[in-house]
Amino acid sequence: MRHSYRLLGGLALGMVLVTLTAEVLFRLLPVSTATEMDFYIDPLIPTYPARRDIKMSTGWDLRNPQVLRTNNLGFVSDIDFVPDGRAVAVIGDSFVESSMLPYSQRLGAQIQTLLGGQRPVYAMGTPGTSLLDFAERIRFAGQSLHVRDFVVFMHGGDVHESLCGSGSVKGPCLDQHSLAFAVEQRTHTSALKKVVRQSALAQYLFSQLKISPSEAPEALLRLPASLLPGSNIGARQPTAPTAERGGGIPPEVIDKLIVSFLERVRPHVTGTLTIVMNSPSPQDKPGPLDVHALRFVELAAREPRVKVVEMAGAFRDHMANSPLSLQVGPYDQHLNSIGLRLVAETAVSAMRAGP
Repeated sequence: MRHSYRLLGGLALGMVLVTLTAEVLFRLLPVSTATEMDFYIDPLIPTYPARRDIKMSTGWDLRNPQVLRTNNLGFVSDIDFVPDGRAVAVIGDSFVESSMLPYSQRLGAQIQTLLGGQRPVYAMGTPGTSLLDFAERIRFAGQSLHVRDFVVFMHGGDVHESLCGSGSVKGPCLDQHSLAFAVEQRTHTSALKKVVRQSALAQYLFSQLKISPSEAPEALLRLPASLLPGSNIGARQPTAPTAERGGGIPPEVIDKLIVSFLERVRPHVTGTLTIVMNSPSPQDKPGPLDVHALRFVELAAREPRVKVVEMAGAFRDHMANSPLSLQVGPYDQHLNSIGLRLVAETAVSAMRAGP
């Protein structure tokens, strides 16, 4: 019996030592750190803590490591956002934040370069958000930062992802059945979860390998095979859905979402609102926009201060003349610096074209 206790004690000590060693090792590597996203500046706008360095990388092998620096308002930006009527606010989701790219290659920085550095560009990209969330950032930028001109980079999925329960809503959403607007209930972060988030080992398992706590035992057993070349474990995917994911939604629901967005932003756009519509699957075959995007273009075109431009043509021209990919990689379908350059050029050209 004493021998068994001694054996169990040795095994427990060995597991503790292995865990501590792994923790120290992962703290030396560019493992993604906890973002601690919350509603710091506005009850409907999620941001990171202000003036914080956040490490980000992709997948089990920690690809594209970056250190994201948050500004005075908690957005990922090397410049502070202060009231300035000359500023241009760039609104969107993870395609705008582009946490896997250096700051100079992100959409906001590229637009500022194309504008000759004469106007500050406030990149207000928040991953996992959608159309009605964009409206709240436009409202905040107009009211608090005196921004007059806006660029929104969106895709058709941003429309139906504003439905309650889509998983891509951080603020207001529309209930598909009652057609009533609501704010999705926010889950409380437990004290234990806050502590676990500070562990580099836990962040590696849950952020890099995308293992959910309930699946952890099974996932750890198959972990060696998951790390072989060709595995897509930990692959970062953009929030852009296919048209099929939004299928079956009644047209009146989509219209209400679009009209609500336009009504919410109208009082705050005193200059122009340039909406750049992303094309689905730019690396494969840039095709037509899905039905929700087409309806958005139709309704938005009626607004006097709104311009809508599409990316399909620019992506198609690039692919006809260059072998270079527009995506970060086969493991990440976000646009790379080349793709974002095309978006920036399209946006700036539309802005300069006038009404």
